[in-house]
Amino acid sequence: MSARYARPTMLLGLRGTGKTVLLNEFKKIGDAEGLTVSRIEAPENASLARLIVPEMRKVLRSLSGAEAAREIALRGLRGLRNFAAGFNLEIAGIGVGIEGASDPEPGLADSGDIEFDLPDLFEAVGTAAARANRAWLLLIDEVQYLNSEDLSALIVSLHRVSQSNMPIVFAGAGLPQVARLAGDAKSYAERLFSYPPVGALQRDAAAQAVRRPIENEGAKIGEAAIELIVESSRGYPFFIQEWGSQSWDLARDPEITLADVENAHGLVISSLDNGFFKVRMDRLTRAETVFVSAMANLGDGPYPIADIANALGRRTQSIGPTRANIIHKGMIYSAEHGYLAFTVPLFAEFMRRQDDATDQI
Repeated sequence: MSARYARPTMLLGLRGTGKTVLLNEFKKIGDAEGLTVSRIEAPENASLARLIVPEMRKVLRSLSGAEAAREIALRGLRGLRNFAAGFNLEIAGIGVGIEGASDPEPGLADSGDIEFDLPDLFEAVGTAAARANRAWLLLIDEVQYLNSEDLSALIVSLHRVSQSNMPIVFAGAGLPQVARLAGDAKSYAERLFSYPPVGALQRDAAAQAVRRPIENEGAKIGEAAIELIVESSRGYPFFIQEWGSQSWDLARDPEITLADVENAHGLVISSLDNGFFKVRMDRLTRAETVFVSAMANLGDGPYPIADIANALGRRTQSIGPTRANIIHKGMIYSAEHGYLAFTVPLFAEFMRRQDDATDQI
């Protein structure tokens, strides 16, 4: 393996489009290729420092076993101890059992400012990896939940290793607003990352996604049944899975028919409404639910912010705090200037079904 720098990738897409699945595939490829792999999921309100220190500890401890990289890796571990202390992280075992790793290292990653300190640690990892002729693959899911300071520090760190051609490979995944958030954090983020979109499958790919798993199990599915699943799912991978699963369970013959798919309709909608959609709606306050209901009743979006305000009987400026809270929760995003859209495919239809059910009570 030739250890060298690769341009960072940021997968962008709505919920249920397969971003996490792709990150998992990246991990499998990295493991198979002998890379040192770290996979992180960023939950809401968790600091990047807390998430990344355990992973960097494992990477540096591993690299310290290579004679050519030992001194740099030990220095990195000492810096990591400084970093953890600066952010009040009680993470045991950073240098335990490695001679020289617990010695002081003044001036390395000890400022308490993540934008200054994290790049130094990335540089230590990158230098040690290069000397060991190895590479570090860092995968971060749900990037939109990183706060602005943490996202900025991550971008600066990746920029630092890119300038030195260090063998650190990064792939992240997040909702569509991540590109704007990254650009707001650092103007050069647009040039630093590639931003491949992950969205609904085209018709042929969606049909293949329906057909192949069924045929792999020795069964068949009719073309009309495939067409209905592709149409009903709008090509979104998670919905294709749900339609395929319910249709499979209903089928009584070795071939899934159009009738099986039609009969699965109610089960699919119920499953999605009570699972995929409901768990997201349950995170909203009453005022936020009213906000997204007003959006949904305007159609399928994107939605002009002025129209949402009118539907709520409010001034545009007054809905800003509620809008910001819903964006922070990952339910909506700014599709373009002055417009909002749902991050969850077909969520507008779900909300309208809830309104219809309420009206019938």
